[in-house]
Amino acid sequence: MRRLFWFDMLAVGTVINLFASFAALMLVSLGRGPTGAVALHFSTLPYNAFLLAAVWRFPAVSPAMRLGASAWFVVMAVV
Repeated sequence: MRRLFWFDMLAVGTVINLFASFAALMLVSLGRGPTGAVALHFSTLPYNAFLLAAVWRFPAVSPAMRLGASAWFVVMAVV
C-alpha cells in the first residue's frame, strides 16, 4: 500500500500530470487550438481515476490515505 500511495500516486502520477499540463500550456502558447490542449490536459484523468480506485479498494487502507488520495485526485484534475 505504501508503494501504491507514495510512489505510484504521489510521485509518478504527479510527474505525469505536471508533464501533461506543461505540454498543454506549450500548445496554447504556440497558438494551437485550445481543443488539443484541453484534451491533452485531461488525458491523464483515466490513469488518475485508476489510482484513486486502487487506493480506495485496498483492504487495509487508512482513512487518511483515502482522504489524501481523493484530495490528490481533485488537485490533479485542476492542475
